[in-house]
Formats: sequence, structure tokens, C-alpha cells
Amino acid sequence: MFREFESIIDVLTTDEQVFIEHLTAIRWKDGAYCPHCGSTKVYHFSDKKTHKCGEKECRKRFSIRVGSIFEDSKLPLTKWYGAIWLLTTNKKGIASTTLAKHLKVTQKTAWFMLHRLRHAARTNSFNRKLKGTVEVDETYHGGKERNKHKHKKTPGSQGGKGKAVVWGALERDGELRVEHIDGTDGKTLKGKVAEHVADGATVMTDEAAAYKGLQGRVNHHAVNHSANEWVRHFCIHTNGIEGAWSHFKRQVIGVHYWLSDDHLHRYLSEFAWRWNRREMEDGERVNALLDSVSGKRLTYRALTA
Repeated sequence: MFREFESIIDVLTTDEQVFIEHLTAIRWKDGAYCPHCGSTKVYHFSDKKTHKCGEKECRKRFSIRVGSIFEDSKLPLTKWYGAIWLLTTNKKGIASTTLAKHLKVTQKTAWFMLHRLRHAARTNSFNRKLKGTVEVDETYHGGKERNKHKHKKTPGSQGGKGKAVVWGALERDGELRVEHIDGTDGKTLKGKVAEHVADGATVMTDEAAAYKGLQGRVNHHAVNHSANEWVRHFCIHTNGIEGAWSHFKRQVIGVHYWLSDDHLHRYLSEFAWRWNRREMEDGERVNALLDSVSGKRLTYRALTA
């Protein structure tokens, strides 16, 4: 059982060496290894901060930060742990300007830190397809046309034209998956259902014509929102996924105010990660994110390219 930090005060008053040992326990829970060559022959120095690979072909020295999102960062783990606590425990996340104020770093540094943490929260591949009853829906990201100046309005933008499209699938009593997709045509939407939903599952959608043809591989039910039908037979609805969209949009409006389409997928990863772990205790969520920090780090050049 790893230590669980119970409050932000607990985090910010903890010694740096404790964080090093905590991160080491999480990253090396299955045994020490060299982040350069993968060898399990590792020597530990008496400073309890550095290590050395025992393989003759490698022999490199490293810290527990190497091979993680913390590599090459000059910030102490105290600030990183503070950022993780604030990002994972606030239901709507945290803005870079607010994080900068709390941690006494620049807004640019806080922005980069948050994107590295979102990079850790991403899901590269899914181990299983969603089963049981799955609610599927799409939403649009972007400002409302009626709130824009006349010269900035997009002609024919009704129905989400010109906005970023976000697709999602929610397994009832299970996992939420969200993606930034290119369009809402039948091939794209039905392709996403085939990619994420298991054969034989029950799929709930709205009346969008793009979902027609799902019946067969899955058991498809649709509610007609345009006719003010929201629930049929008490169980046919998409209220769960629509509740998730509402939560994400409140996060955007209340915390970030505006998101670039270029980074939308990162914010979606953060949102889905936190949603899927909402039943965890705060300390458990901190440890869960730390368990995902290994791997190739996100560089500032790649982030701003």
C-alpha cells in the first residue's frame, strides 16, 4: 500500500526526499530497472537519489525522474506533487493561471506542467471494448454563434458546422471514453462504435441518421430528442453521456474559458481520466496518476509545434 496524501497541506509540507522515495515505490513496484536499457541490474547510491545501471554496455547514472514526465524538469517534486493534487482533486480541473499562483511559478511553466500531466493521463489503447448498455453521443466544442461579433460569425453554422466535434461512449456503471473526431458522417460515427463497443452490446443513441444501420452487430435503440422524447420504457435514454458533456462544458466555461482545438484532445483525456476515477479517494487519484508518469515525456517543442 503506497502512502496517500490527504490534503494539499500534506503535500506542500512534505520533504523532497519523501517524494523521491514515494515515486520510486510507485515506479519500481515490480522491481528496479534502468530507464535507458531496461536492465534490472541496478546499483543504488547512498544519497538515495541516484542510481547506476549494472550492465557493461550501459553503465549510465540516472534518477527516478528519468524515463518519466518529470525528466529534465528543474522543478522540485514538491511542486509537481502539488500540481498533481490540484489537477486530480478539483472536479473541473485547474487553470494554468491559478496553478501558477498556488505554486509560485510562471503561467507558462504551469501551462507546460499541466499538459505534461494530461499527457500522462492519456490512454494510448483500450484493453477491452465496452459491454452491456452503452450510451453514445457527440457534442460540439466552440463558442455560440449568437455571442460572436457579426464579422466573426460563421455562415451556415447551425448544427455545429465549423466547430470541433467530440464523440463519446459511456458504459453504464462503467467507463467513459471521449475523442475529438473529424466529422459526424455515418462512416465515422459507426466506425467509432465498432472500435469501442463489443458485439452484442446494447447501444443507446439519439435520432441522428448517421447511426442508422447499427442494428445487428449491436442491439440499437434511439430516442427522438427533436420530438421531446428523452426517456422510453425507463431505460432507453442517453442521459448519462449528456450529463458527462454538461460537466465537461462547465469545466471549459468555468475554469478554462477557451480551449484551442489543437489541444482539445489533451483536455478530453484529463476530463475522462478524472471522470472514470471519480469514486476514488483524493489520495488514490494522486497515486493513480503517478502510476502513469513513465514513458516518453512531452517536450515543449512538440507541445507548441
